[in-house]
Amino acid sequence: MNNFSKLKDLVMSLEDDFSKFYDKQNAAAGTRVRKGMQELKTMAQEFRTEVQNTKNSAAASAAPAAKKAAPAAKKAAAPAAAKKAAPAKKK
Repeated sequence: MNNFSKLKDLVMSLEDDFSKFYDKQNAAAGTRVRKGMQELKTMAQEFRTEVQNTKNSAAASAAPAAKKAAPAAKKAAAPAAAKKAAPAKKK
């Protein structure tokens, strides 16, 4: 949750510069907005990578149990498909 706080703080810190740029046409504020948005982009990519790595490590620890259960599920599903009746022929 600390990452979310950092993200929120960055966005809130840009509020004044957004206002100065769009309302008062202050070019220097626009430069600060662009710099802040680049930081936001970098931060977002770092968070995405962190979330993906966390998700993958959790899935990797759960994967051995899922692999053991998968072959049994395939065997149970195969007979049900074999019982399906062939379509009736048209005369």
